[in-house]
Amino acid sequence: MLINTSRIALATLLIGAAALAGCQKTDTEGKGPAEVAGKQIDKAAVEAGKELKQAAQEAGKAMENAGAKIQEKAKEAQADAKKDAPADAGK
Repeated sequence: MLINTSRIALATLLIGAAALAGCQKTDTEGKGPAEVAGKQIDKAAVEAGKELKQAAQEAGKAMENAGAKIQEKAKEAQADAKKDAPADAGK
């Protein structure tokens, strides 16, 4: 009877050890799930930073173009105003 109890205890111990080993999933580099998730978050943050930088550059170019168009229209309006002004208005 003692032998059966010892075998049952040993089998239970081995099954428990195997179950615990199966719970610790690791990738090929031996990193745990939290470390893998952290690396994925870091990678996503870098990608988001690149996209934000590109969007900011595009917005800056659009603002420069808008400013140039405003200056051009202001010069045109000034030229039109001088052309339409009476010759003796400045005297």
